[in-house]
Amino acid sequence: MAAAGAAALFALTLGAQETDPELMQQRHVFTSQVTRTVNLGYLLYLPKDYASEATKRWPLLLFLHGAGERGHDLAKVAVHGPPKLVKQNREFPFLIVSPQCPAGQRWDNTVLLALLDDVIARYKVDPKRIYLTGLSMGGYGTWSLGSTSPERFAAIAPICGGGETIDVLLANPDKVRAIQSLGVWAFHGAKDSVVPLAESERMIAAFQRAGCKEIELTVYPEADHDSWSETYNQPKLYDWLLKHQR
Repeated sequence: MAAAGAAALFALTLGAQETDPELMQQRHVFTSQVTRTVNLGYLLYLPKDYASEATKRWPLLLFLHGAGERGHDLAKVAVHGPPKLVKQNREFPFLIVSPQCPAGQRWDNTVLLALLDDVIARYKVDPKRIYLTGLSMGGYGTWSLGSTSPERFAAIAPICGGGETIDVLLANPDKVRAIQSLGVWAFHGAKDSVVPLAESERMIAAFQRAGCKEIELTVYPEADHDSWSETYNQPKLYDWLLKHQR
């Protein structure tokens, strides 16, 4: 995915250009070298005892917002979800990283993993207790990152999202093993008019086919697209996340 101020450099290397007698086509090799600069703003919450606990390694929750919060105003990131609760003086026993997706873009897994690596390097994070959640576009981002990099997370909680089932069905053996031990708790409104419930159901089915052992879908019978307010307001979600360790 392109990013604001990004620059791309492509190098083309041609191999032998003779026609392969069996294929009746020329064989070529293309080598791509892509470089880019991405500026990704994010909100960071540190638990109240973070500074006083010198040697403690803390769990971390990565939160991905929806399409309406994209841009360059970080205040928009605190409109929903955990950063909203922090703004309301809610305390949590883990770090919360809430990045902001640039306007006109979607969540980029490569950029998110780079951000995660940077935060882990800078702060006292327990790499075995990293959790992922997001709503709407962020729900899609959660399914995507959880499907392609399941080994990085202990548990994920996608809300009113969907994803590419092929990322799960064609995962390599190492990824499949990580998926099988990943905690998954998804949420969706039965009357969602923006992202159909079937989107979550498809991803749940794909993870189940891959052998995911702990997976659940909670459906709110009367909820439309906003299935995140009730989800993030319930303490049992965070208790459930913290039970998991990679």
